[in-house]
Parts: sequence; C-alpha cells; structure tokens
Amino acid sequence: MNILLWHVHGSWTTSFVQGKHRYLVPVNDDRDAWGRGRARTFDWPDSVEEHPLEDIRDIDVAIAQRPEELDLIPPHVPVIYVEHNTPKDGDVPHSRHPLADRDDLVIAHVTDFNDLFWDTGGTRTTVIDHGIVEPKARWTGDLERLAIVTNEPVRRGRVTGTDLFGRFTTVAPVDVFGMGVTGLEGVTVFDDPPQHEMHAEVARRRAYLHLCRWTSLGLSLIEAMQMGMPVLALATTEAVAAVPPDAGVIATRVDTLVEAAQWLIDEPDAAARMGERARQVALAKYGLDRFLADWDRLLEEETCASR
Repeated sequence: MNILLWHVHGSWTTSFVQGKHRYLVPVNDDRDAWGRGRARTFDWPDSVEEHPLEDIRDIDVAIAQRPEELDLIPPHVPVIYVEHNTPKDGDVPHSRHPLADRDDLVIAHVTDFNDLFWDTGGTRTTVIDHGIVEPKARWTGDLERLAIVTNEPVRRGRVTGTDLFGRFTTVAPVDVFGMGVTGLEGVTVFDDPPQHEMHAEVARRRAYLHLCRWTSLGLSLIEAMQMGMPVLALATTEAVAAVPPDAGVIATRVDTLVEAAQWLIDEPDAAARMGERARQVALAKYGLDRFLADWDRLLEEETCASR
C-alpha cells in the first residue's frame, strides 16, 4: 500500500514504517511540524519517502494524527486517525474527542486507557497496542544512576512529573534524556541524542524512572523494559497494565518509588532479576511483529471497505 502520514511522533513512526508498505511523508523547506520529512535521529528504512505534500499521489490510505491534517488529505482516501494522547482539557471523564460522531474514519487508540477515557460518540474505534523495534542495547546497570527519557519536561511540568525529579536525586544522580530538557536543574541532561546513542547510555543506568502523571504510555518505558532494565513507575494511566509487579515497582506514593530506587541501587542482583522479567514481559506484549500484524489487518479492512 501507499500510505500517507506526517512525521509527528518519531518513536511511534519508527515502528510503524517497519512494515511492508510504501510510506509517503510530507516535507517542506522549513522542515517544520507540517513537513518534517524523514527522521534525522531515528533509523527509518528506504521505504519511507519524503515529498512535498502537493507531489504525493496514488494514496491508498492516510494515517492522521492531528485534526488539522484531515483537511490536507485528498477526498475519498480512507483515513485512520491515531490517537496518541489522553484527554487533557476540561472535565476529563466527559472529554469529547474532536472527531466524535464521524462516519468517515476510524480512531485507532494506542492504549485501552485512551479508549476508555475519550468519548468518541458514534465514531468507530479500535485499539492497537504499541510495538517497538527492539533496542540493540542491553542493560548493564554499571552506573549507580537513574535514567529518565521524556520530551519537553520544562514546558510540560507536572504532566511529565518534572517536579518529582529532585525527590530521586537524594538516592542517586538522575540523568534526563530527550527533547527540550535543557534548563532542568539538579539533574544531568542529554538534549535530543540519536536514539541508538541514547539507548546505549540509558542501559548503563541502574534503573529507569517513569514519572509521567498523565500520558498514554511512554514508548521509552517499553524500550527500557525490552533492554532489560528494572523500572520504577507512577501507577497512572496505562503503566499499571504495562508493568506487572515482578517487572518493576509501580505506586502512586512517590516515597515508595524513592525507597525502591534506593533498594535497586544497593542491590544490583535484585535489579538484574527484575530487569530480566521486565524484558520478558515487554517482548511478549509489545513486540514489533504483533504490532505490524495488527496494523496490517486494520489497513486491509479500511482499504477494502472503501472500494
């Protein structure tokens, strides 16, 4: 198939474009949010082609990830809208999805939590759980430090748990990797490193911290688990389904996570056992083959229905 999609979420797209299709990604001179083209810090196959939007033809299906993209998709092209995010505005239990009550597309949620919390009215929905390209790096934990991978923690603040980072520096140094991390205080930052370099560095830290209060499910959490890292996570949103008790420590009480961090720093053998279980769980639930097979089924269903 020829699939039109914008480069919005680099990590998710890296998995999606590993399939058997041709992926057409808009690019413009500014390489801005509407024309980023091919990724520069992720490894994408040659089947991903960047073209000016006006030059993209012969589209079999479009993947939309922002409501504004819908007006840019040619008429009569089947549309699958990928909802990456949890509701954020207003009275959350009653959050109305911007594409509610539409009969011209299907919404694919990336977690069951999203499907539960968004009110989509009569719009058809499905859930395709994340799947990731297995990182090449493997956990060693030789550095008695803690790792966080997150984007825009300065701007997003409490959403990403930025106010909690300092609670863990009493146990061990905290290293934060991602985009928009410059300006954080009390931690060491690594601003937007290439993915493979980031994985290699994260894997040397003793444990991974997932402190987002309100997010679908961070792909970096799954990556850490597949590398064999023990994880400490807030028991919020989909994390409670992703991290079973023997694969990490999850809690809403921050002090419980701080105490667990100290335990893993002091007991590297326990960290290794927990990390091995995390790897087993993440490979089984968030493997790339399952993810691509789920997407192929949905793509086939939607293109066949439109004929």
